[in-house]
Amino acid sequence: MKKITLFVSFLVFIFQTSIAQEKLLTMEEAVVKQRNTLAPTRLTQLMWVRNTDSYSYVNPGEAQELFICNASDGKVTQAVSLAILNEEVKKMDLTPFKNFPEIKWKNEKQFSFDAFKDEKHLFLVYDIKTKKIINEGGIESAAKGIDISDKTRFIAFTIKNNLFVFDGKNNLIVTNDKDENIVNGQTVHQIEFGITKGTFWSPNGGLLAFYRMDQTMVTDYPIIDWTTRPAKNVNIKYPMAGDKSHEVTVGIYNVSNGKTTFLKTGEPKEQYLTNIAWSKDEQHIYIAVLNREQNHMKLNSYSVATGLLEKTLFEEKHEKYVHPMHAMVFLPNASGQFIWQSERDGYNHLYLYNGDGTLLKQLTKGNWIITDLAGFDAKGTKVFYSSTTESGITRNFYSVEIKTGKITRITSGDGTHASMMNSSGNYIIDNFQSTTIPRNTNIVRTNGKKSRTIYTSKNPLADYKLGEMSLFKLKSESGDDLFCRLYKPVAFDSTKKYPVIVYVYNGPGVQMINNTWNGQGDYWFQYMAERGYVIFTIDGRGSNNRGLAFEQAIFHNCGVAEMKDQMVGVEFLKSQKYVDSNRMGVFGWSYGGFMTTSIMTRYPDVFKVGVAGGPVVDWSYYEIMYTERYMGTPQSNPKGYAESRTINHIDNLKGKLLVIHGAQDGTVVWQHSIQYIKACIEKNKQVDYFVYPGHEHNVLGKEREHLYQKVTDYFMQNL
Repeated sequence: MKKITLFVSFLVFIFQTSIAQEKLLTMEEAVVKQRNTLAPTRLTQLMWVRNTDSYSYVNPGEAQELFICNASDGKVTQAVSLAILNEEVKKMDLTPFKNFPEIKWKNEKQFSFDAFKDEKHLFLVYDIKTKKIINEGGIESAAKGIDISDKTRFIAFTIKNNLFVFDGKNNLIVTNDKDENIVNGQTVHQIEFGITKGTFWSPNGGLLAFYRMDQTMVTDYPIIDWTTRPAKNVNIKYPMAGDKSHEVTVGIYNVSNGKTTFLKTGEPKEQYLTNIAWSKDEQHIYIAVLNREQNHMKLNSYSVATGLLEKTLFEEKHEKYVHPMHAMVFLPNASGQFIWQSERDGYNHLYLYNGDGTLLKQLTKGNWIITDLAGFDAKGTKVFYSSTTESGITRNFYSVEIKTGKITRITSGDGTHASMMNSSGNYIIDNFQSTTIPRNTNIVRTNGKKSRTIYTSKNPLADYKLGEMSLFKLKSESGDDLFCRLYKPVAFDSTKKYPVIVYVYNGPGVQMINNTWNGQGDYWFQYMAERGYVIFTIDGRGSNNRGLAFEQAIFHNCGVAEMKDQMVGVEFLKSQKYVDSNRMGVFGWSYGGFMTTSIMTRYPDVFKVGVAGGPVVDWSYYEIMYTERYMGTPQSNPKGYAESRTINHIDNLKGKLLVIHGAQDGTVVWQHSIQYIKACIEKNKQVDYFVYPGHEHNVLGKEREHLYQKVTDYFMQNL
């Protein structure tokens, strides 16, 4: 009887499993829900409590409680529930929160959060000991670029093109430029060179460095607002390759006396001011100054008091380009030494310098790159970082001893570790993913002696039929490893022939394939695998995180090496008996759109169907900072620009091509695809075209499902 029961239980298990895996993804699930309800779950607002060995998180359940957990012994205590927090919120005559607000730890007993009332942006602090809310004041709700000093709690913010500081009592006017083409306190240089903000508080919070960008000399570019009657023109400043660029300076605002000193960064005015850093004593400010040609960088020290250049600590030059992305980071001890990240040996590594700019040693070395510098231990004897040491598609966390150079791997497991270190350098929160693990969250001691799993995400696609996904390598003509990702159709039959869609990007600064959940691919790839398609992607030369030579293979010839590497992938696909080489399609967006329109006309017999979204078709119409790094100017590299101009090859177009663009695109401006369509008409080439009004470079929101249905239908109808 027991054997029969076990056998019946086994049959029930098999039946339930087969039923569970019968579901197919809907378009909404594949495109929209992959970012929310079908994404691997995680602990909400997981972070370190400032200056402690404890971490906090919000229980996402109905109660919504903020918990604090000691990393050493795992002891959990409740800090506050949403209900209790809302009781205090209501006492301030504020609208209660439906969900726990986004918080930041001010210290070990207080966290800050924001609220809005009567067109005011309020800055509130909850004290978990007194269980009271402290109101730190408010600014206009229209404020952008909010930057709060940890030490003084002064708040820098911008309204339109001007910069202000709230000192706890008053809004102080830092700039008052009437011309809206002079922009203060915001990002500059098209958010290149690692620039993500426009203000930089000094260590003690009494001084504020900020960008001032003069765009008056940059040509206006029209973006049409179609929502009005009649439609109206909204000009943006868009510096195109080879044209006049904006001019940037850096100001230092003293909150105590209201005075601003501008740094004398010198000529030529068309240069890039990047990677701003303060000295610990606030006497000096450091800027990586890069020439417009981007082949000569100077790390300069300026006097905070006078704004004068004190000295150039060191220089970096390269025949192609130098690409500074990270500010100097000072060691926590009193030595004045700092860490600089550089690609000077071909890979991004750590270099130790004296405060006067004397190179002491290269701390890391090898044919791999540092992807993130996390910080130091309390004594400043170790540096912690993430890197691609094991493989270009993995990430692990390491320490290097500054004195001896000894490197220790801290994380374990083959995949991708996203690690967040606490302020003392004792622990990391390690979010681990691989192709088979949606997410495991671990607390790991940086000495390697202790690790504890605090959260395991369930497989969000466990109930769905999925195609088999694999990661592997091919070789480029130059002998480089090219990482590939392939999805086979659901219910794959090796005796059948299947159509293929090649999803392409292959541009600088982007890596499409990693050893992460679903291989870093969209669920739409699985959606198409469920409908009988092979989906393939290859990261060719030019793509990110593989070293300088791999990226610079495209220098002055965007599209050439990349297309050759895409053809390596094509030849692999053709060699597979299950691939129908007469039914191959290609799809890409942005640089991938450039690649799609390039391949469809430079290799016209390969792909039957192409879909190009937001495509660059002429690099002379793209912005200066990105384009001139890789292509030079149209004046200095006319041959490269002509060869890469996809319009020049339209005569070769044979397959079906759909071009898609956002009508408000301020990144790859709409003019690119308009020119392409005009040239197709002139050449009597039939192409399909679709525009998304109101959308910029990416089609987001509810219309994204519409976009992917459009793309899917196009492949199904023509492939």
